[in-house]
Amino acid sequence: MIATAIAGALSVWAARRHPGPWIVLVSRGLAILILVAYAAEHVANAVRGTWTLDFNLPLQLTDAVTLVSILALWHPRPLLVELVYFWALTASLQAVITPDLGQTFPSVFYFTYFATHSGAVVAACLLVFGRCFLPRPGAVWRVYGLTVAFAALAEAGNLLTGGNYMFLREKPSHASLLDLMGPWPWYILSAAVLALAMFLTLEVLAKALRDRVPEGESDVRART
Repeated sequence: MIATAIAGALSVWAARRHPGPWIVLVSRGLAILILVAYAAEHVANAVRGTWTLDFNLPLQLTDAVTLVSILALWHPRPLLVELVYFWALTASLQAVITPDLGQTFPSVFYFTYFATHSGAVVAACLLVFGRCFLPRPGAVWRVYGLTVAFAALAEAGNLLTGGNYMFLREKPSHASLLDLMGPWPWYILSAAVLALAMFLTLEVLAKALRDRVPEGESDVRART
């Protein structure tokens, strides 16, 4: 968590204080790092014979934000940045704080887990707070709608594979916020309400940034 906080803060400070072409190279370097870590995790599971349809399909929300982060860092389009902003600073950040991880240091899965989850958090900080790719007005509702749609896709995956994607069938085995939200299925509704509250909080911050950043300084504004 300390490393994630330091990396996020440094990325914002460097991008704001020393803008230049190097930022694109660093962004794409981070994208490659996340991609390599994500691919390495799947390869490691395949080599160990532990890759299964009910666990390793990209149907966790953190899988989605990992893949979207790679795309947004490489080619920061408005919707991609919005998804990274809202998903990484909620789902990925929660995964860093309360990791559902059975392996510890120095397991390869320890490094791939934090490279992807912490990498997404750093990506959100770099893109939005550092490079000023600001979410557009109404982004919160677009992202929340896509989150609900992705949850429906995850549940379809659960029905087909018997898995527990997005923890829609049961809570994670390790401690998490879901432990405070009641039994199944009520914790799903509680989590949906909490997610909306967190999204709205991030929208307030995004609006403050839009009001503060001069017109034309935000690349997202310039492209929309």
